[in-house]
Amino acid sequence: MAALLLELPPPPFFNCNHHRFLSSSKTTLHYFPSKIPPPLTFTPTTTYCFLPTVTSSSIPEDEEEDKEEPHSIAVASTIAPDERPQQDRRKVVQIAWEKLVRWSRSWRSKNNKTDHLERTNKVVVLGGGSFGTAMAAHVAYRKSNLEVQILLRDPLLCQSINENHCNCKYFPEHKLPDNVIATTNAKAALLGADYCFHAVPVQFSSSFLEGIAEYVDPGLPFISLSKGLELNTLRMMSQIIPQALGNPYQPFVSLSGPSFALELMNKLPTAMVVASKDKKLAHATQQLLASSLLRISTSRDVTGVEIAGALKNVLAIAAGIVEGMNLGNNSMAALVAQGCTEIRWLATKIWVVSPVLYLTISSPLLILKMGAKPATITGLSGTGDIMLTCFVNLSRNRTVGVRLGSGEKLDDILSSMNQVAEGVSTAGAVIALAQKYNVKMPVLTAVARIIDNELTPKKAVLELMSLPQVEEV
Repeated sequence: MAALLLELPPPPFFNCNHHRFLSSSKTTLHYFPSKIPPPLTFTPTTTYCFLPTVTSSSIPEDEEEDKEEPHSIAVASTIAPDERPQQDRRKVVQIAWEKLVRWSRSWRSKNNKTDHLERTNKVVVLGGGSFGTAMAAHVAYRKSNLEVQILLRDPLLCQSINENHCNCKYFPEHKLPDNVIATTNAKAALLGADYCFHAVPVQFSSSFLEGIAEYVDPGLPFISLSKGLELNTLRMMSQIIPQALGNPYQPFVSLSGPSFALELMNKLPTAMVVASKDKKLAHATQQLLASSLLRISTSRDVTGVEIAGALKNVLAIAAGIVEGMNLGNNSMAALVAQGCTEIRWLATKIWVVSPVLYLTISSPLLILKMGAKPATITGLSGTGDIMLTCFVNLSRNRTVGVRLGSGEKLDDILSSMNQVAEGVSTAGAVIALAQKYNVKMPVLTAVARIIDNELTPKKAVLELMSLPQVEEV
C-alpha cells in the first residue's frame, strides 16, 4: 500500500492537529512505494506524521485491490484555521454586495421611468459658458431627436457652435452633438421649450432675465446652474429668477454638486442633486438628466443646496491661498474643516428676535432663519462640492486663491481669466449675510478682507491662528 509523507517545519510539540501544523506554508509531498509506512523520524528541522487515508488516486494501479485496507497517509489541509475567519468575512461582504445589487435591480425595474424624457421635445440653455455647454451636450446625448438650443450674446461663438459643432472658447477639442444649436434670438430659443437651464453668472442674472421676461412662459421650469449670492441684495437664484421674471410661481429647480464641466464633457462618472419645493418637478428633472454616467439625487431643501453652493466658492479661495503660500497639508485640512463648520453655522441658523426690549410670553417674535438641513450641508451639494472645489486645480475659485497667496494682485488675476470666479463677488455678500444672522465666520470673513485689499494673506493667517482656543461646536 502506498503512502504519502508530509514534511513540515516542526510545531512546538508533536501533535498532528496543532494549528501550526495545518497552517504551515511550506509543504513537501514524498511517495514511498512500500505497503508499510516508514517509521517516524525526527530531525532538528523536520517533523513527520501521518493522517487518515485519502482518495484512490494516490494508490498505484497494481495495488488497486488493496485500497480497502486502512492505511494512514499524510495530507495537507486546504483551509488553515487562521484563514477561516478571513473567508467568513469575505462571505459576509459577498452576501452584502449581492443583496445591494438585487435591491438595485429590483428598484430600477419598478422606478426606472423614462416617459418624461420621451415627452420632452425642446430644452433651452441660457448662457454658453463651460457648464452651460456641458449640460447642453449631456441632455442632447440623452435623446438624439431632442432639440437643444443655447442662447448666446456672442455671434461668433454662436457661429462656431452651429458650423463646427464645438464651443471654441471653452471646449475647442470637444465635438457637440448634432442636435445642439446656438442662437442669439431669445424669442426663438424660448418658444415651445419644455425646460430652461439657467447658466448665466449670478451677478448678471437679474438684468439678463428682465430683458427676456416677455418671452418666458409662466409654467416653464427653470433649472438653475448658477451658484452664488447677489452682492447688493443677498438674494439666491431661487429668489432672483421669479422676481426678475415678475412671476413668484415660476417653477424652479436648483442643480448642484461636485461637477467640473470638463469631466462632464469627457463623460466621466458624476453625481449631483436637484432641489425643488415641488417634489414632482424634482423627480421629472431627475428623469431628464439621470444616466449611466450621471447620478441625480433629489431634495426639497432648496436653501441648503443654494447656500452651500454659494459659500463653497469663497472657501475655495481660502484653500487656494493656503496652497499659494505653501502652508502645508495640516493647514489646508484645518482651514477647510473650519470653513465647513462656518457654512453649517450660517446655513442651519435659526435666530429668534423679540421686537421689544424684554422678551415675555406675550411678545411677538420675529424668527430669522436660513433653515437648511444639516444632511444637505454634509451631502453632495455641501461637503461633496466643497472637497472638489477646494482640493482640485480645475477650480476657478481655487486658482484665484493660489495666485493671491503667491502675491499676485486681484485685478491682474481677474483680467487674465476667461471665466467668472463667483467666489470673488460672493465673499462680501456672504459676510453681510452672516451679519444679518449674527454668525461669526472667521475664515470666510478673512477671504472677503483679502479680496477688498484690506488684509494681506500673511496677516490673515496670523490673525486666524491667534483666535481664542475654544470648544469645538
